Amino acid sequence: MAAHIPLAQDTHEMLNLHPPKVVWQSSDGLSCLYHGDSLAVMALLPPDSVDCIWTDPPYNLSNDGMTCVAGRMVKVNKGEWDRSQGVERDHEFNKAWLAACYRLLKPTGTIWVTGTLHVYPSVGFAMQQLGFRILNDIIWEKPAPPPNLGCRCFTHATELILWATKARRGKELYTFNYEEMKAENGDKQMKNVWRIAAPGKDQKVYGKHPTQKPIDLVARCLRASTNPGDLVFDPFSGSSTTGVAALALGRRFIGCEADSDHIELSIRRLTHPASVKLSAV
Repeated sequence: MAAHIPLAQDTHEMLNLHPPKVVWQSSDGLSCLYHGDSLAVMALLPPDSVDCIWTDPPYNLSNDGMTCVAGRMVKVNKGEWDRSQGVERDHEFNKAWLAACYRLLKPTGTIWVTGTLHVYPSVGFAMQQLGFRILNDIIWEKPAPPPNLGCRCFTHATELILWATKARRGKELYTFNYEEMKAENGDKQMKNVWRIAAPGKDQKVYGKHPTQKPIDLVARCLRASTNPGDLVFDPFSGSSTTGVAALALGRRFIGCEADSDHIELSIRRLTHPASVKLSAV
């Protein structure tokens, strides 16, 4: 069992001074998006209530370096939310939000967390510290990654997704739709290396997020680990790709985002579900 981690003092203050607010709700009232601090939002939700968590936390990559976007050299900085506070504080943050996620997940629940080498060692270690059981590391391969401008290391063409469960081995059975995944892969066992293109213009018609993930990537994870009607939660919603995929697949969704601009983008995307196109459903 995971040790209980009380809310930090600044989170108590966040609840009092800037309480989370529901800014979007589905027509059936079963899905919603919160504007607020992720720890504050998770403190309001009941324990053992979420079937699956899919999230794309800060990678801490904003270090004043340069990258290539659409053939142009640009700063890697995405915002203060993506700036490292140092290895130890970054790990404390990851452990805090993962502990809150552990509390929310049902005993059979699973969690997917994306990352690069800058963050997934900390996330993976925190998962083990908290009692999660890591099931797979999914390698997302990008067919057309941006070139490495420094030419002093290999081109970064992959990201990792850690898939873990709260279920105890031999005690609770988590959801894995094995046959569906096998059918999607030509009736062969699906491997943990997935080649999926980055989001195209069709996924950015309402605006774009600097770390936006492809809908097909999220949707495959949700098809593998959830069933229609299940509740999916994302504590770092960004442009709400998790919500868009969940709703398109007939799942319920609760999301949380702190940035006002990203909230506006999320609302536009969640309000127009007809624009969602999945390559395999």
